[in-house]
Amino acid sequence: MSSGENLRELTILSSRKRQQQQRNNDHSLEFHQQFESKRSKASQIYCHSVGLDSTSEYVDQQTMEGGGVDSPMDGPNLSSASGSQVQNVKKQNQLKTTNGYKNMTSSGSSSKSGARKIVIRKFQRRNDPTASNFDTNWSVLEDSVKKIQERESASVTCVELYNMVEHLCQMNYAGEIYARLQMLIGRFAEAESATLLDNSQNVSSETFLATLNRLWEAFCQQLTLTRSVFLYLDRTYRVQSTSSVSIWDAGLDAFRRHIVERCGICSRTVTGILQLIEKDRRGIQINKQLLKSLIRIFMNLQMYDRAFEREFLKATEQFYREESQQKIQELDLSLYLHHVQKRIAEEEERVHLYLEYGTFSKLIAIVERCFISAYLDTIIAKGVDQLLSEHRLADLALLFRLLSRVREGLPALKIAFADYIKKIGKTMVMDTDRDKTLVSDLMTFKSGLDTVITDCFSSNEKFLHTLKDSFDFFINTRANKIAELIAKFMDSKLRTGNKECSEEELDSVMDRVIILFRFVQGKDIFEAFYKKDLAKRLLLGRSASVDAEKAMLSKLRTECGAGLTQKLEGMFKDMELSKDFCNTFKQYLEANHGSKDVDFGKLEVNVCVLTMGNWPNYPITEVNIPPQLAELGQICAKFYTSKHNGRKLQWQYSLTSGVLKAHFGPGVTKELEVSLFQAMILLLFNDKTQWGYEELAESTKIEKTELMRTLQSLACGKFRVLLKQPKGKEVSEGDQFFVNDAFNDRLYRIRISQVQMRETEQEHQQTEEQIFQDRQYQIDAAVVRIMKTRKKIGHNQLIAEVLTQLRFPVKAIDLKKRIESLIEREYMSRDKEDANLYHYVA
Repeated sequence: MSSGENLRELTILSSRKRQQQQRNNDHSLEFHQQFESKRSKASQIYCHSVGLDSTSEYVDQQTMEGGGVDSPMDGPNLSSASGSQVQNVKKQNQLKTTNGYKNMTSSGSSSKSGARKIVIRKFQRRNDPTASNFDTNWSVLEDSVKKIQERESASVTCVELYNMVEHLCQMNYAGEIYARLQMLIGRFAEAESATLLDNSQNVSSETFLATLNRLWEAFCQQLTLTRSVFLYLDRTYRVQSTSSVSIWDAGLDAFRRHIVERCGICSRTVTGILQLIEKDRRGIQINKQLLKSLIRIFMNLQMYDRAFEREFLKATEQFYREESQQKIQELDLSLYLHHVQKRIAEEEERVHLYLEYGTFSKLIAIVERCFISAYLDTIIAKGVDQLLSEHRLADLALLFRLLSRVREGLPALKIAFADYIKKIGKTMVMDTDRDKTLVSDLMTFKSGLDTVITDCFSSNEKFLHTLKDSFDFFINTRANKIAELIAKFMDSKLRTGNKECSEEELDSVMDRVIILFRFVQGKDIFEAFYKKDLAKRLLLGRSASVDAEKAMLSKLRTECGAGLTQKLEGMFKDMELSKDFCNTFKQYLEANHGSKDVDFGKLEVNVCVLTMGNWPNYPITEVNIPPQLAELGQICAKFYTSKHNGRKLQWQYSLTSGVLKAHFGPGVTKELEVSLFQAMILLLFNDKTQWGYEELAESTKIEKTELMRTLQSLACGKFRVLLKQPKGKEVSEGDQFFVNDAFNDRLYRIRISQVQMRETEQEHQQTEEQIFQDRQYQIDAAVVRIMKTRKKIGHNQLIAEVLTQLRFPVKAIDLKKRIESLIEREYMSRDKEDANLYHYVA
């Protein structure tokens, strides 16, 4: 190279930044526009193919002779070709600037005209000497490529090499250049493979992987620079030739065939990668950047699926199969679940860091299969009941999320959930010792399960149905008893003296009771006991709040319809009408009645007129009423019938109560709130101070059991206004009774409660028989209604429609008996030809 050329190169290299800053001043506008356009296109293609940043710099060069070499690429100097070869190539390439054109000249006319003419000469074709010097040009290019591969510097720039390639391509040597370049890259890959094998015979796996990674990075850099030289070939010939691939792809193919797929390099690399991943899973620190780069090699070489992923998934399944077998035995359910969650999170992060996204679903499926599906029964049996009983919401939520990952997970959990509810619920219901707290316990149990479904099971509809079905199952194992206990529980909440909760809390309790009541099939049993308790609260004035009572009825009506609450609402209506009657009757007494013994006008009289169909059935008792009370009853009945002609009153002595004023020792006067039977006994002591049991029975005509309960409340209860001989808590037929003159209490008005006898098995059986009798009437009425509407109906269809109308469960055999009874009573008839067809008889 001449000294002038060396000076030019040094000048360009030293003033690179200054040339870029002053480009518009140093070059013509035409040259600048052409250069920028070509450089932009080349940079985009280059960056796209190698994945580099688009801000790479390229050197522009301007010849010292005034000619310009415009190329989209410029790079490091290459000194592979001799100076004379380069000069020859330069001279040949400079012919391109003319390409048969002559400079335009102007010829002047005679001085007379002063006009000037522009003469355009004809084009002349010239033979390009490059055609005969292909070998010379290729020798320069070949030597330059080898220098690039050997990472040596030279004085020949990429711009000059790029122009050589461009000229040869224009002279139809593109195919030859492409073939020779492929051979160069392949030979270089073979040489690198041999070097890699020689240098990695006795080294560790990680050292081998690091060596391979450095080889790959260097190969990519050299391939990138080679491609920049042959960019024109890559952009033109490959587009025209459908059978060829890009220079970049050809280089990757050479690396794959001559390096990765040669002499066990691939298998050794995959084995090393899997060892690194296993160390990572065991918590050992590894070079994750190296791991990522190695896996990217398989991705770039299109070998990820067939060479790496298959082995990776196989190793993963083997690793987690062994680990899951160990952990399920060592850990309790909570720790095991958290370990599974941790492993899933680690594998998700692993995909994000250095694996293809397509591996995600396959990898997570392996973890789920090894940890969850393989031990699903063990997971369910190992601690689901414990998590539920201890109310460990966080662990239950984690269990639900993990089991929802596998197809069979949630169905298995649903079965275990149902079994737990049935087991615990049935144990609670069948334990007769906890009847007093059973309703409260069931509400607490139900509330806890609702929280589990809402907070842990994402309010899953299937689990909500499971909860309902499970409660239906165990509650109705003692359906009649549960209905009775619910009614008594509400009685305790609605009676006076209940200070456990405020109005808001009471309303919440009602809602929870209604939810529990919803599971009870024998709703008519609940109605019977609720009506009985409601009657006592209304008649004895023991209802804590009328508003609360009506709110409960409203909730029952919403749940079951007006059929269940119609009679209960009728009871309230009777009480309201009775208030109006009492006011009128008091005015009547004040104006018309009085006697020498009792001035009825001064008595506080409250009379309740009840509709028999709305209220419970009370036994009719015949007793000897004291004359004063008997007279008052006759006056009231006469007054009522005068207002309501044709109606009949029947006194219910067992529900009657009153207030007596009693005088004990000197200065001791009390008012006693007593029942009618208690009042009858106490009034007898005005005649004499001591009475025997037989005498009291004869005088009052009170039934024996009721008389014993009444005497026990007066002589053996909390307020002993009577004394008995002999002393004791039980009353016998030989006892003697007399007034307790020493009785005293800080209260002025005292309520003497009736002793409540425990319900015997026989009495309970009588109650159930009465309910069953009422059910028969309801069944008969439902059948007749259906027959009257349909006129003709089949047996199975009749059974189905009757069951939908009834509010209680009924067996098919019982229903069949009622149908036979209606046929005998000629409400319906059986078809003569078809025994399963019934006809309505008008």
